Amino acid sequence: MRKPLIIIFFVLLIDQLIKIYVKTHFFLGDEVNVAGGWFIIHFTENNGMAYGMEFGGNFGKLFLSVFRIAAVAGIGWYLWSLSKQKEDKLYLVCISLIFAGAVGNILDSVFYGMIFSDSTCEISRFMPPEGGYSSFLHGKVVDMFYFPVIRGHFPAWFPFWGTEEFIFFRPVFNFADASISGGVGMIVLFQKRFFGKKAVTPLEKPAEVTPESASPASKTPVTPESHPE
Repeated sequence: MRKPLIIIFFVLLIDQLIKIYVKTHFFLGDEVNVAGGWFIIHFTENNGMAYGMEFGGNFGKLFLSVFRIAAVAGIGWYLWSLSKQKEDKLYLVCISLIFAGAVGNILDSVFYGMIFSDSTCEISRFMPPEGGYSSFLHGKVVDMFYFPVIRGHFPAWFPFWGTEEFIFFRPVFNFADASISGGVGMIVLFQKRFFGKKAVTPLEKPAEVTPESASPASKTPVTPESHPE
C-alpha cells in the first residue's frame, strides 16, 4: 500500500497547489498564453463534473457532491482490497490515479465555497472575514488547463454547425481531471494485461503424465488367459 499512498499524496499536493495559486492570483475568466496559443492557463469554475460538464441547480450540485464522496469511498475500499491481494502493480497505479483525482475535485466541492471569496469581479481571498462565497458541499471546482490545439471553422455545407468556430481541444480541465483520465486511459490500454488472465483452479490443472499413464495398454494387466493360443 506504500506506493499507492505516495502517488495519492503527490497528485493531491500538485493539484491543490495549482488550484490555490490560480484561485488567489486570477480573477474568473483571466488567462495567460503559455505556448503560442495552443496551451493557455484559463481560470474558470464549474458546478459539475470533469471537464466543465454541469449537473443542474443547487440540488444537483448537492447530489453530485454526495455521490462523489460515496464513489470515492468505494474506490478507496477497492484500492485497499487490491493492495491486500498483491494485484498487478501497474493496475494499482491506475486505481491510485483515479482515486487521487476524484479526491482532488471533492476537496473543491466540499471546502472551497467556505474558505474562498468569490472570483467574479476580483481576485479571490483566502478565509475572508465575511465568509466564503458558498456553503459546505456547494463549492465550485477550479479548472485552468486549456489546449485549443486546432482552431478553425466548419465549412458552410457542414450540417448544424456550418461556418461556426471549431476548437480542438475545447474543455478546460485541472490536474485532478488529468489524473483520472490518465488512470482510465492506462486501464483501457493495458486491459489484456489486467483482465486477460484466467485463474486456474486445482480441478482445472492438467494431469501429470507418468510412464505408467503414457500408454493406455499399460493400464490392462496381462494374464496367461489373455494370450492367444
